[in-house]
Amino acid sequence: MRQLQSIGSRLVLCGGVVLDPIGEDLLEAVRPELGYREKGGQYTKYGEWYADRLNDSQYRNAPWCDMFLAWAAEKAGVEDFVGQFAWTPSHAAWFIKHGAWSTTPEPGALVFFDWSGGKSYKGIDHVGIVERVDGKKIHTIEANVDRVWLKRKVRTGDKIVGYGLPSKVQTALKVTPEPMQGKPESVTVLAEREEPADRPFDGPIIPITILLGMVLSIVVGALHLTGRRRGTHRFLAREAPQPVRLHPYSKREKAGAGK
Repeated sequence: MRQLQSIGSRLVLCGGVVLDPIGEDLLEAVRPELGYREKGGQYTKYGEWYADRLNDSQYRNAPWCDMFLAWAAEKAGVEDFVGQFAWTPSHAAWFIKHGAWSTTPEPGALVFFDWSGGKSYKGIDHVGIVERVDGKKIHTIEANVDRVWLKRKVRTGDKIVGYGLPSKVQTALKVTPEPMQGKPESVTVLAEREEPADRPFDGPIIPITILLGMVLSIVVGALHLTGRRRGTHRFLAREAPQPVRLHPYSKREKAGAGK
């Protein structure tokens, strides 16, 4: 059992590791969800929650590593300091903007991964939360790993881009208040890649309006080239929804066996 002592409003684990109270609140919301498994069609209750918040059904069956953290942050009442995102590079950029980015792991920090080993936030594929640090081993809790699970993992630093520190966001917001205003960030759903096995439809999901436009352009061009001048051609197509200007999901998250 871990030993704790209080220093002001913060707790210190035996060994001198400072435990961020915001991170601990987040961990307390995360731990009861361990063992959750996504349902058929990649449906999760966290995606449903995100979809309902944004009134956009595309999230119900979307990659969910970051949406889970958004859900947990709201449950813990720390969403202003953790952030509520679905696209992991955007989430990392938010921490960087607030001066809350680190390359040193600590309990309660959000940990961002790039499975290709890159160190730029733009290549981030996946996110979890650090539960504890044991030497060079980083014990995490992550959603959408091993294809379908919310579970604990043990990581090393080779695939880690950096860490987002909620406590430093809190400090930054005290100087320049910028709350999330009770609603997560909207994003365009792109398929994540997971570690190490890709899903069957790994890659971007093209918005239907763009797809229909491409098809119609190809057909019209073909008719023009054939020189058909007689007769009429009607294209039956359902009305496409209006495009929504959103940010993309993490493009390359790979879930899988882990290491």
